[in-house]
Amino acid sequence: MDAEKIVRKVSVISIVFVVLFLVWFLILSPIITFKSNEDKMMKASKRYFEVNSNELPTGRRVKTISLKHLYSKAFLKEDMNVPLTNKSCSVTNSWAKVKRVDGRYKYYIYLECGFMRSMVDHKGPEITLFGNDVVTVNKGSKYNELGVKSVSDNSDGRISPNEVVINSKTVNTKKVGTYEVTYTAYDSLNNKTVKVRKVKVVSRIKNVVKKNTDKLGYYKGDNPNNYIYFSGMLFRIIGTDGTNVKIIADQDVSNVNYDSIDKWLEYYYDHLDNKSKKYIVEDNYCNMKLSDTNTDTTRCSSTTEKKKVYILSANELNKSLVDGNSFLKPVTISWLANKKDDKESYATRNAFYEEDYGKDMLAFDKNYNYGVRPVITIKGSSLVKKGLGTYESPYYLGDVKKAKTNTKLNKRKTGEYFEYANYLWRIIETDNDGTTKVIMDNTVKGDELNVLTFYKTKDKAKIYNPNQRGNVGYFIKNKMSRYLKTDYFVKKDIEVPIYKNSIKYKKEMETKKYKVKLFAPNMYDMFSAFVYNQRDGATMGSYWLINSSKKQYKKALITDIGYITNEDMYDFHEFGIRLCGYMNSDIKVVSGEGTKNNPYKITK
Repeated sequence: MDAEKIVRKVSVISIVFVVLFLVWFLILSPIITFKSNEDKMMKASKRYFEVNSNELPTGRRVKTISLKHLYSKAFLKEDMNVPLTNKSCSVTNSWAKVKRVDGRYKYYIYLECGFMRSMVDHKGPEITLFGNDVVTVNKGSKYNELGVKSVSDNSDGRISPNEVVINSKTVNTKKVGTYEVTYTAYDSLNNKTVKVRKVKVVSRIKNVVKKNTDKLGYYKGDNPNNYIYFSGMLFRIIGTDGTNVKIIADQDVSNVNYDSIDKWLEYYYDHLDNKSKKYIVEDNYCNMKLSDTNTDTTRCSSTTEKKKVYILSANELNKSLVDGNSFLKPVTISWLANKKDDKESYATRNAFYEEDYGKDMLAFDKNYNYGVRPVITIKGSSLVKKGLGTYESPYYLGDVKKAKTNTKLNKRKTGEYFEYANYLWRIIETDNDGTTKVIMDNTVKGDELNVLTFYKTKDKAKIYNPNQRGNVGYFIKNKMSRYLKTDYFVKKDIEVPIYKNSIKYKKEMETKKYKVKLFAPNMYDMFSAFVYNQRDGATMGSYWLINSSKKQYKKALITDIGYITNEDMYDFHEFGIRLCGYMNSDIKVVSGEGTKNNPYKITK
């Protein structure tokens, strides 16, 4: 035999030897060790019950002792390790069971050592439920247990569902939350299975409204508990049709001439939070014409096409009245959806005066800029996550989460509140450069009195101009540091709209740009309308607006009774200051919830 063949033969023998060694070392030896451990555990278990014969089960019962118990009672002294390692076998999952079979005791050993496990039935039966593993129940309704459909075991076969122990006592349908119903079953070796069904007790907004309103589903009277926090803003609930829920802004958001309301509402909708928009249902809103003889109607004879947002109709206002009072009647003058004719449309307010005293609505020139309170229809199936419906604790759907610490202000939502320089402010929007346009929630105070000013220029037409001495704009630009710190604001270009005659939405004849830190509100911006706190009677006073007309006595301002005047205002009239500005892009939130009652605290 030549050398080459000898080498080849030796190589083959070596490979076979290595393979046999690996088979022995990695497979046979671990199996032998594992089987030896099973035998040790079996013998230890039998010795245990010889000593503790009083623990042997009777009838069909099964007695189980763990490997840990055998160690603790010293029936096993040597550690049982996972083969080829120093890691111990599981002392809690490994067990010995004994039961009486045909008059004799039979032992079952289950040893778990890493990936090696005894070939004995150690799994509990499989439980199949009627219905879903997660069910939803409306708050206040009864929880009906659907029960167990079937039970099967890999050794015992089918087991009667009647043997499953059901515990549903934890479910409390009077309180919103997620509860667990447990289903417990055993096989003949007492292997246990616990299956869980989650029961979510929820409060759907339509059910909440239906419960708290009249048979028509409308809230009535002056101040019912019907507040809801939506898209970072406070709303009131008008009512439900049984499927969906209609809500209205708590106060006027802006002032708009009637014929431009549809266009302005597009701007408003764009400022709602995207997550909140998913709750909105397009709806047909009542917009029928009225006359002075049928303003008390509760019926609707015509509606709009499908819309995402609209305004209140007279019939809805009338359904809410109790002795002439309604939460839907503002202190300001707010437009209703109803025209009188081509020139006039109806509006409402909390009280009209003189010969109009006691009326719920009046017709006004459609060119007037009066308050707009947007109305939205939301899905009635929306879940109420928290809240009592009160002003202090409004219903909350979970659409807008409060800011986390160190979140930038420019990442927050339109409508949220924050504190700065001892004043309360609201977010209007975030600009592309990261600055945040904001508006003061009140008017500027000096020694606890409203700061007043007037136009001191000789120009006949008083056009808002921050660079002109004697101008309201100049006063705001140069005098506000007396009353508040301006460190967090940045200078930016603003556009001053200038109108030829009447001031109308998107109808300015020209605009002029000025670079300033602070400026007067545009009457068409979010939250530029008068703020009135009905809960404590506090008002904000009058204030100038940035909108300017070239007509001599046509000045844009809001009076201290809450609405834009449509009368001529002369040079000697003084009015207050409400501020807008752009906050630095680096401003961060440090605490708070962004609500009026708990505004954000901020830092630079």
